[in-house]
Amino acid sequence: MSIEQLEQHVSFGGQQFKYKHQSDVLKSEVTFSLFLPSNPDGKKIPLIWWLSGLTCTDDNFTHKSGFQQWAEQHQVAVIAPDTSPRGDAADGDGYDLGHGAGFYVNATEEPWASHYHMYDYVTKELTGIVHELVPNFSGKESVMGHSMGGHGALVIGLRNQDRFASISAFAPILTPSKVPWGVKILTAYLGSDQETWKAWDSTALVAQDEVLPILVTQGTGDSFYPDQLTEQYFLAAAQKHGDQVTYEQQAGYDHSYYFIATFLKQHFDFHMNHLNS
Repeated sequence: MSIEQLEQHVSFGGQQFKYKHQSDVLKSEVTFSLFLPSNPDGKKIPLIWWLSGLTCTDDNFTHKSGFQQWAEQHQVAVIAPDTSPRGDAADGDGYDLGHGAGFYVNATEEPWASHYHMYDYVTKELTGIVHELVPNFSGKESVMGHSMGGHGALVIGLRNQDRFASISAFAPILTPSKVPWGVKILTAYLGSDQETWKAWDSTALVAQDEVLPILVTQGTGDSFYPDQLTEQYFLAAAQKHGDQVTYEQQAGYDHSYYFIATFLKQHFDFHMNHLNS
């Protein structure tokens, strides 16, 4: 596979890269960003996945969050993929369907099934690429995300518990089967049979007997809360896991990267506690 480096920047002592490649899974050209810490001692380094939200690309997180300071402090690599196929892939009639709205599922309905396999892209194709790009990779991984990407982080983490050490999310779509964003997307990508939606709904998945450590942070000033980001169903399903699932509300914070940047250190500390244990 041919991978082209588009950018390289020094940031907080580490290196921020941006790449593009032709994805066999998505059948389109896609970009992703990768931060590598300086690793002066040549130690084994873990990897954290960041999954972005609706309308975003990999640039939103790398340009706005300032995550590089925490990644360098903890000596952890961070991978941020794009949020959907692009180019000739089918597009929707709004910002919440099609380009920028891959929702981290494998679509089964046309015209989406030809390209929209973001779950397989993240968990298989891009995984194979990034594991080769991280020098001294320890084999340990965690996953986090925002909004649609918070949904993606929870679904991917809960469906691959033998792979990840922990999961976290900022303002995630916790129960897509019961909110307008999710119902629109799941119907379009997966069809009208709601039984098939359960595999892509973190509220259904968190009802498993055992789950990874999970941290969710939600701002009370978020314009999408609670209509799109309702927590009641998820917390009811997660109640049996006790302290393994932490849900925190932060007064006054909205849906923006100001919110993410404020609490990002807490999320990095959470993941590193589990990656280093």
